[in-house]
Amino acid sequence: MSNSPKLAELKVTSPALTADEIDAAAERIAHIIDATPLQLSDRLSVLTGARVYLKREDLQVVRSYKLRGAYNLIMQLNDAERAAGVVTASAGNHAQGVAFACRAMEIRGRIYVPANTPKQKRDRIMVHGGGFVELIPTGETYDAAAAAAAADVERTGATMVPPFDDARTAAGQGTIAAEILEQLGQAPDSVIVPVGGGGCIAGIATYLHERAPRTTIVGVEPVGAASMTAALVAGGPVTLPEVDPFVDGAAVKRVGDLPYAVVSELGASVVSHASLPLVAGTRTGHGSEKFAMTQVDEGAICTAMLELYQNEGIIAEPAGALSVTALGHLDVEPGSTVVCLVSGGNNDVSRYGEILERSLVHLGLKHYFLVDFPQEPGALRRFLDEVLGPDDDITLFEYVKRNNRETGAALVGVELGSADGLTDLLDRMRASRLQVEQLEPGSPAYRYLT
Repeated sequence: MSNSPKLAELKVTSPALTADEIDAAAERIAHIIDATPLQLSDRLSVLTGARVYLKREDLQVVRSYKLRGAYNLIMQLNDAERAAGVVTASAGNHAQGVAFACRAMEIRGRIYVPANTPKQKRDRIMVHGGGFVELIPTGETYDAAAAAAAADVERTGATMVPPFDDARTAAGQGTIAAEILEQLGQAPDSVIVPVGGGGCIAGIATYLHERAPRTTIVGVEPVGAASMTAALVAGGPVTLPEVDPFVDGAAVKRVGDLPYAVVSELGASVVSHASLPLVAGTRTGHGSEKFAMTQVDEGAICTAMLELYQNEGIIAEPAGALSVTALGHLDVEPGSTVVCLVSGGNNDVSRYGEILERSLVHLGLKHYFLVDFPQEPGALRRFLDEVLGPDDDITLFEYVKRNNRETGAALVGVELGSADGLTDLLDRMRASRLQVEQLEPGSPAYRYLT
């Protein structure tokens, strides 16, 4: 039996999270929020055999759904709370929503973000704030920024605007579900939702549970920051020892108490295997018929980002591509209707080099080796002629150190023509008289050298 708090037991200073409150939030923010498109994806529909729609929250005025929750909460503050100014912590997208609301309502705000928040997001925060907000980078993770924001509130008496752990925030984000039902004109069979701190999925799941109870819900986290999964396994929110910050919009060490309570109350199960049945009313085999949490690899996310850009022209940030990434791991019922939430498009163009690199490694096309070359004329030529295949290419060659006069170790990056060419490449390396060590992705040597 779980010792986690029930939704009714949570002490929050906001209304209960219900479908009625989400409808009220939709009316409250209607003057500032335009309904984002629900676009049929021909490519994904052909790949899956289903009718796959993309809910384009990347086209929101701040390029993510976060404006919905931030604006809904700030609109409900009383005069004293507004006069005290607002404070928030964010990985970047919620901060833009708060900044936009501060400028629109002429409220002063201080926004704490991790120091590694992409420059594009930091710049957009200041543009949306229009002089009403102060941006304070601190720490390396969202959780460090959140601690600094909490200390600010304690010190100054300012009003906190939580990015996910508040029913008012979650209700604003839940308006996405209301839009989906209105735009489709019926309930979809499945909705796939990215998960970071959990506010968005709490709002969407609450609304669908009440208004479209036959719809299957799938929450998706990056493997390197699966905090909701950890909470469900532990029976309550836990703090992860570390997270991979790459999927910055979902890199949260600890999910909110309220989102966890909602997700657990609705019977979400954890599914970690590669193929999850995505059929309305079908049991997953892990305790829930209608609600599951799963995780996807960061490299697979990068591949999905590139495919969205190259095929649909969608610039999705890593968290924004989580739902589409998960679609490739789901056993989709042919002819069913699936909605993938593209949650944000705040991606710094300077990151595409890393995105391409991670995608190639994930696809098995990019590999790194430490090669001891004999210090003699023609050694590199023999490597090119005798070891590399006709479709292989050296993308990196860098001497790491020279052990002695006879040999010198080089870091060599090789991009293969096809992933199944690795076996032949390794055979040719073994047949050569070179000493070669393959670097395994994720190993300390791999992270240090590449």
